[in-house]
Amino acid sequence: MALSSQASDAVLLLLAVLVVYVYQKEKKRRNNPYSHLPLPPTPKGSLPILGNMLQIPTQFEWETYHRWCTELDTDVLYLNIAGTPLVVLDTAQAAMDLLEKRSSIYSGRPRMPMLNELMRWDFNFAFREYGDHWRKHRRVIHDSFHPSASKLMNPQLLFSARRLLNRILVKPDNIIANFRHMAGETIMAISYGIQVKEENDPYVTTAEAALHGLCMAALPGAFLVDALPFLKHVPSWFPGAGFQRKAQEWKDLATRMKTIPFELTKQNIAKGNFVPSFTSRSLARMESDEKARAGGYEEYVIQNVAGTMYAAGTDTTVSALSSCFLGMLSRPEIVKRAHEELDRVIKPGHLPDFDDEDSLPYIRALAKESLRWKDPLPVSIPHLLDVDDEYKGYRLPAGAIIVPNAWAMLHDPKVYPDPFSFRPERFLKEDGTLDNSVRDPSLFAFGFGRRICPARYMAYSAIWITIATILTVYDVKKAVDEDGNEIEPTYEYFSGLVCMPLPYKCSLTPRSKEAEKLIKSAMVQEQTAAV
Repeated sequence: MALSSQASDAVLLLLAVLVVYVYQKEKKRRNNPYSHLPLPPTPKGSLPILGNMLQIPTQFEWETYHRWCTELDTDVLYLNIAGTPLVVLDTAQAAMDLLEKRSSIYSGRPRMPMLNELMRWDFNFAFREYGDHWRKHRRVIHDSFHPSASKLMNPQLLFSARRLLNRILVKPDNIIANFRHMAGETIMAISYGIQVKEENDPYVTTAEAALHGLCMAALPGAFLVDALPFLKHVPSWFPGAGFQRKAQEWKDLATRMKTIPFELTKQNIAKGNFVPSFTSRSLARMESDEKARAGGYEEYVIQNVAGTMYAAGTDTTVSALSSCFLGMLSRPEIVKRAHEELDRVIKPGHLPDFDDEDSLPYIRALAKESLRWKDPLPVSIPHLLDVDDEYKGYRLPAGAIIVPNAWAMLHDPKVYPDPFSFRPERFLKEDGTLDNSVRDPSLFAFGFGRRICPARYMAYSAIWITIATILTVYDVKKAVDEDGNEIEPTYEYFSGLVCMPLPYKCSLTPRSKEAEKLIKSAMVQEQTAAV
């Protein structure tokens, strides 16, 4: 049967569009100076249309990426995720060459439909595209968290670390939960001036649930909708659309995490009954400083930044501290050496302060190894390549998702011998002083290039002072069962954007009667200071 005139016109139009598309694509290819170059090595098993999608691991993908790179003898790996190019950078050199030296074209972010469009985590500027919107938010947070400004947070970090001592004394069984409460308390106070409850705090509970969704959705390949964005229009009742129901649940949690404490802080400010915080200071500056308003101090920006601070500052701190104490269980001599240094430097009856940091190189080495051994962010938040580029003779296509494999960089045996062992002494010279020639894990633990975490100085300070404070008064050993046998930790981890050890048993006991008295007296002093 012959096609109708209308149908024939439609077919001709479709063919014309196809011809124009192919022509434009070929023209672009010919004008591309890198079009003749090969793509980086890719693992075998790529399928038509799907590419390597079915090969992407769902857990601990950083280990698989590194294994592929080793097998292919490359530090730049190419994967095709249903048409979306993904490039893994497996060495520090590759990351520095591209994300640092060519940051002007490597600072974008992938679209991330699940996270940004369905879960509405786009308030978190860490996930937003590089541009004016991002610059506004970055400028506001930089004003409060550059190296000098970060020191203003030290009193709160000290307060939270000392409150933790008594919490451990009362509830010694769940060290990770204690770290999580401390981190939530710290960020809520710094961000909003809100003092959280000792038990079942609604802000902390909501944020924890929201962050769980974030960790699940932020990894490349975690949800099919990230590779096939049109799926975001599929209704939640449709078979296989369970991601839509998860997205709605996580969206509600993220919205509550961002808005509820911010609105409470505004109400407290209006009543004149508030504790100074990032939010109160930023809102005051917005009201009084026209230049600041022009530079980004708008209410929605302040709200977004405050919400981002909680998301960025809790799980990473909890992960590093939990890994530190898990690592110490594997080598009791570490605890002994830390105790010896603290006893030599800290006066009897006192707890560490930030003024003691330079005099405690072993504790500093402990903090560094905590960030390296089981790095909180094994693969950093992906970057996006804006234009076609060339590296080591390979073509890197525009629009490629760039995944820095921080785990591989921090476990490079050429830089860190015996990389899978917890060895803080690797950062020390033979005389016990800090060895600055050993690469600082902070270079890769907090992101890369223009996307590096702006609050990294405060995060490190929180980790350091917490380790020093606990070890001053507590002994750390493996827990024992009812028969007195040591319980060996499994050293197993949860796989997500933030890598977290699974709950483990750990015995923290006061080192002496005097230490127990110091714990209790510190609690009284901190409560008095809070009032």
